[in-house]
Parts: sequence; structure tokens; C-alpha cells
Amino acid sequence: MNAGSLIGFLIYFIVSLLMIGIGVSQRKSKTPVGFYSGEKPPDEKTLSDVSLWNKRHGTMWILYGIMLMLSYLTGILIGEDSPWCLILLLGGAILPLIVMIWYHHRLLRLCQR
Repeated sequence: MNAGSLIGFLIYFIVSLLMIGIGVSQRKSKTPVGFYSGEKPPDEKTLSDVSLWNKRHGTMWILYGIMLMLSYLTGILIGEDSPWCLILLLGGAILPLIVMIWYHHRLLRLCQR
């Protein structure tokens, strides 16, 4: 592993840990959490189940952190010189975000009274 790969690994690892940390803190929160998209979290009175809301959002961020790390490791295993490595790195970071935004809006419809 060269210096560039090591730096890339450290960056992906730290960012993945941050995403997992966000997820863990959201799962433990007693008040409604936000999606971190600039919108305010919903009011407790508008949610049918605050605990379910927080657990699902937290799980979503934990899975995103895991996906980031797996996309990096898979990309490195394929080979840094391969175009598939870049596709995996970008796909592992961007595609899950699109799914997370869709799922957040679905949760808004499911969990609001």
C-alpha cells in the first residue's frame, strides 16, 4: 500500500466513523432527529413514534458509514488503476445518499400523524 492509498484509507475510515457516530447518536436520541439536510427535525407532536423515527434514521446513517468503508475496500481490492475503483468509490458515496433522501421522505409520510 503506497502513501496515497494510506491517506485515502484514513480519510474514508474517519468519514465512515463520523457517519456511524451520527447514526449511533441518532438511535440513542430521545427527541426527534433531523436528516442533516438543513431542515429542522419534525416536532414530537407531529410524529406517531419518535423512537421508531430516530432508530430508522440512525440505522440509515450507520449503514451509510459501512457502505463508504466497503466501497473503498472493494475499490482497493479491484485495483487503484482500474476505472472500476473510481466507480465504486463515487458510487459508494453518492448512490446511498440518493437512497437515504428517498427513504427520509418516505419516513416523513409514514411517521407523521
